[in-house]
Amino acid sequence: MTTKARKLGPRFDSALVFAKRKHEGQARKGTSTPYVAHVLGVAALVLEAGGDEDMAIAALLHDVVEDCGGMPMLREVRKRFGPRVASMVEGCTDAFVEPKPPWRERKEKYLKKLRKASADTRMVSAADKVYNARAILLDYHDIGESVWDRFSGKKSGTLWYYRELVKEFDRANTNRLGSELARVIAELERISMPAKRSSRQPRKTMRTGTQ
Repeated sequence: MTTKARKLGPRFDSALVFAKRKHEGQARKGTSTPYVAHVLGVAALVLEAGGDEDMAIAALLHDVVEDCGGMPMLREVRKRFGPRVASMVEGCTDAFVEPKPPWRERKEKYLKKLRKASADTRMVSAADKVYNARAILLDYHDIGESVWDRFSGKKSGTLWYYRELVKEFDRANTNRLGSELARVIAELERISMPAKRSSRQPRKTMRTGTQ
């Protein structure tokens, strides 16, 4: 038995073209991959988790405010795609000005902001974080520890941020993406954190008898 697909209309098409144009020339951190690949991936995760068209549009546009124009861009998103989409995009944004505030300060404020966000916004945000975490994990397998050089928080800060995100998404437990993020981060920590060496020295055994 086949299930009828949810319809994506011309607004989704318009948002895809809008996102592609706004992110033109941008690439994923440390790669030559066009940035539009990221927003397409996030939109796919939202749809697969049960999100509707507005949520998928917000996924396509979740970085345009932070990376392509700040508050004027948010007003444009609201005018073109409506207040619900704009609210979700705003909820996924941790900086509205350039230069951006210090990295740790931004992330701590975003975690507090996420705590009050709607379930729709949290799903789009979780999809973004899952996509990013998966990319880090895949790249770690390819290039190892140098992957952390791409990030302002480096290794310790980046892992701290994702651990806090896992806690926040787990607190409300609103969608399956939070559980997926927890699995990815657990695997990333497992392979990237050095095994703790025992402080106990192996016991020396005395041999008795004659040769």
